[in-house]
Formats: sequence, structure tokens, C-alpha cells
Amino acid sequence: MESDYVIVGAGSAGCAMAYRLSEAGASVLVIEHGGTDAGPFIQMPAALSYPMNMRRYDWGYESEPEPHLGGRRLVVPRGKVIGGSSSINGMVYVRGHARDYDHWAEVGADGWSYADVLPYFKRMESWHDGGHGGDPDWRGKDGPLHVTRGPRRNPLYHAFVEAGRQAGYPVTDDYNGRQQEGFGPMEQTVWRGRRWSAANAYLRPALKRANCDLVHGLACRVVIDQGRATGVEIARGGRREIIKARREVILAASSINSPKLLMLSGIGPGRHLAEHGIEVIADRSGVGQNLQDHLEVYYQFAARKPITLYSYWNLFWKGVIGAQWLFTKTGLGASNQFESAAFIRSRAGIDYPDIQYHFLPLAVRYDGKTAAEGHGFQAHTGPMRAASRGAVTLRSADPVEAPRIAFNYMSDAQDWVDFRTCLRLTREIFSQDAFREHVKHEIQPGADLQTDDELDGFIRDHAESAYHPCGTARMGRRDDPGAVVDPETRVIGVDGLRLADSSVFPRITNGNLNGPSIMVGEKAADHILGRSPLPAANDAPWINPNWETAQR
Repeated sequence: MESDYVIVGAGSAGCAMAYRLSEAGASVLVIEHGGTDAGPFIQMPAALSYPMNMRRYDWGYESEPEPHLGGRRLVVPRGKVIGGSSSINGMVYVRGHARDYDHWAEVGADGWSYADVLPYFKRMESWHDGGHGGDPDWRGKDGPLHVTRGPRRNPLYHAFVEAGRQAGYPVTDDYNGRQQEGFGPMEQTVWRGRRWSAANAYLRPALKRANCDLVHGLACRVVIDQGRATGVEIARGGRREIIKARREVILAASSINSPKLLMLSGIGPGRHLAEHGIEVIADRSGVGQNLQDHLEVYYQFAARKPITLYSYWNLFWKGVIGAQWLFTKTGLGASNQFESAAFIRSRAGIDYPDIQYHFLPLAVRYDGKTAAEGHGFQAHTGPMRAASRGAVTLRSADPVEAPRIAFNYMSDAQDWVDFRTCLRLTREIFSQDAFREHVKHEIQPGADLQTDDELDGFIRDHAESAYHPCGTARMGRRDDPGAVVDPETRVIGVDGLRLADSSVFPRITNGNLNGPSIMVGEKAADHILGRSPLPAANDAPWINPNWETAQR
């Protein structure tokens, strides 16, 4: 089997590239180890806690014991299914802040400033405000990725935004538009009641073309001949075979599996590869390094009134909601329930938000276990730009074996300062008048935890990954020894090989990473095709005019 381009990974970026490259007339083969995304567990938005806890759809990775989190191993869900992690994620859509991309450009990702990437966000979106306002001039109208807003019928969604306003924070109509900072509606990749994954948005339309096809198999290594990538060796049906690429091989296998595949192919830190008996083709010290993530806690409250989603957290109502969704694609099953959000700054002197909130009118964990108190609500919250860095390394040279994933969370002292600040600001928000009629008591951390040591203990025991790993093959200039890909997503040191997914992020972006990952695939496709990038935008994002002197 051979084609012009061979893409490894049918995830957020891989699907976007398959769509754009095949649209341009090139032949494309997409290698994916996972199976079908059909069925209600994936397609029903409210069922989001199921697929990421099912080995059928998830690689089942977990971190090494985290030394600063009491030695806990944290789960690292990555989609092993058509659509990749966009098929098992929480469907929250966040572009990231303008300053995130300006920082990318400043550290060597030339051509990836906000002015450069905004046109790609517009190209990929079909944005639907649902009559709730927003910034239409900043949004895309006819792209493959449908972005919508939940109905926000539960009064608690509005109480959350009003509490933010009462606490002195801005209110924003569209955090993906001109102004991210503030409280307002949250957006989701849901369309007509279904999860609108990268598979539904990009891959299915691409596969309808004669020049795009899907190959099921486990990618074992990139085949490199005299310094040039010529194909990918895969395992399927108990044997190995090579899928040949006439033009280029493109890795889009996730921030965990893309660096793993580079290292298995001889591209990475030379000493580490030699330890595993792998011939070094390109000694790139940055491969697998610079691992970043968002760490968060579930700040939970017991509710005074029985108006939360807990009323539906029983077999009878789950059946009713499931049946309504199956037959009509409407009702509570048609939303991820993350319908209000906020982005705030933790202190004066920070020019753009560094704390995010997902608000949920239910006290529940991501694994679907509700709080023992019954009716409650919560905010998922944590700092956006931790200083800690980790690494993905090989456990062995066996492609079947999971890599070693060490996030090294909370290894920087400033991360503890920032997380404590986040918890105290959250407690203040929920103490506003808007929540007086709703808050019964604080479930966790618990009102009795007040000192730095007490809050640190809570963080150590309860902080969870927000499932946003990235940065393990960072983009930079070709003369940067720590860079893995150049600004055109070419792997430095090997010809005919590109990498485009969340691995290339020099620094993690604000919020959830599905949107930025798709954008990387969209922009990379133009580089791969040798096209001039879309013209830079002139839109000026809002920055709080008092950021130097005021926290809000």
C-alpha cells in the first residue's frame, strides 16, 4: 500500500490534515490503531464520562508515581478510536488566548502568532451562537467543525456568571472572540445533539473521496532511508507490513504517542535511544521533553435546593434521557452540561487569564462517581500555565509497550503559590450573593481548610489532570537544539517527515486543547501543500487596561 501522504493517527489534527490534503487532490492513507466511534457512548454528549474510562476507546495510559502529589499515578486518557481524543473528550471548545500564540512566535514558532492562526480558527469553524450573542466577526461561518452553546436552562449556570460579576470580574459574551477574560457561556463541539468530533467533522467527509482511505494497524516505526522518511511500518493481523509514502510521512499520534514513535524510529535523545538499542538517526534532545498539562481540582458545594442534575442521576432518568437522545437527539443527553465558564487573572501584573473554570450543576467526578452529599454543583479549576515540566520516554524498544509518562506536576514552588491563590479566589466567587440561596456548604476542599499547608494537602491528594498533555515535540527555529519541528512542522534532521498535533505546542494554551490541535492540523496542511499561509488578521484582542495594577 502506498499514497502521496501517510498520516499516523486519526485524531484531532490528523483528521483535519486528511481532509485538507485529500481536498487538494493528493492521495492520503490514515493509520489508526483504534476502532469505530459508532454508538451512543461516544456520540451522545452527556455520556462523556464513559468512553474515556473504557479500554475499548482509550490507550489506558497512566503517569509514573508523581513525587509532588503523594506518589499518586494519574490516568492519562488518550483516544484509541476514530477521531482520537476528540471522540472521548469533554467536547469543550476553547481557541486559547491571543497571547498564547504570540508567545509561540516569540520563542521561535515563526508564523504562529495570533494574527497568523486566527484565520485558521475561522476557516475550521461553523459557529452557532444560538441567539446568545457573541462576536460573529471573530468567528468562522462555514468550516467543517460545528461549535455551539448549551441551552443554559439550569439557573445555576446564570448564578455562576452573576457571582463572577458581583466579585468584580468582567462578563464576556464570547471567550473565543475579542475578549476571553471574564465569565460567560461555554462552547462545545456538539452539532444537532451529537458529539462533533474530528472524525465527524473531517474524516468522514474525507473518506468519501476516492483518494483518502483508512488503514487499521499499530504504527511501529517510521521507515527512514538515507535520511528520508519513506513509509511507516505497522503491525496488524499478527504480521508487520510497510505503508509507503511517495511524498511525506506525517505524525499526528498525540503528545504521548508521537514522541514515542519518533524515538522508536531513531529520532530523539541519542543516549536514551542507545540505552534501548535503537540506532540513532537524528540526535534531538527535545523529543519527549517539555511535557505540560493542566492540573485541576473539582471545587464542590452541596446545594440547598434540589435543582441540580443529581435529580437525573439514577437508572430510570438515565434511561429516559438516553431514549430521548436516541430517538430525537434532544434533551439533557444532547449537551456535555459544561455550559458556563470563566477565565480570570490571578493577580495584578499578569496580562491575560491564568485560571480557567468549567461550571457544572452537579457534584461529580470524571469517572462518573457523584458526591456522597447528593445535590450539589462544582467548578473544575486550576492554573493555566504551570512552570513544571515533565517528559515522555521509552520503557523499551517494543512498540506495543506503553511509554513512561512523568509529568513532574507541582515540582516548581510557584505552582503551589498559584494553585493556592486559585482556590482562595474560587471560594470568594462562591461566597457572593448570587450563590447565597444555593450553597448549603462546601464539600471540597471543605471550609475548614484555610492555611497554606491545609490547601497544599488538598491539592496533593485531590488534584487531577485536565487531560491536556502537550509540548513533547515543540516547534522552534531549526537552529534551536531543543526544537523538534520547524515552523512548517518538518521534523528537524530527517527529510520527508512532519509532525502536527499538540506535541508541537511550545507552551500550553489557555483552556481545552482540542480546538488548538485541530488548528495545528489545518495550518500544517497548507505548509505540507506548499501553499502561502492565509493572510494574517488585524483583529486586536481585548486585554484588561488595568492589568498591570489590578487583579480584576
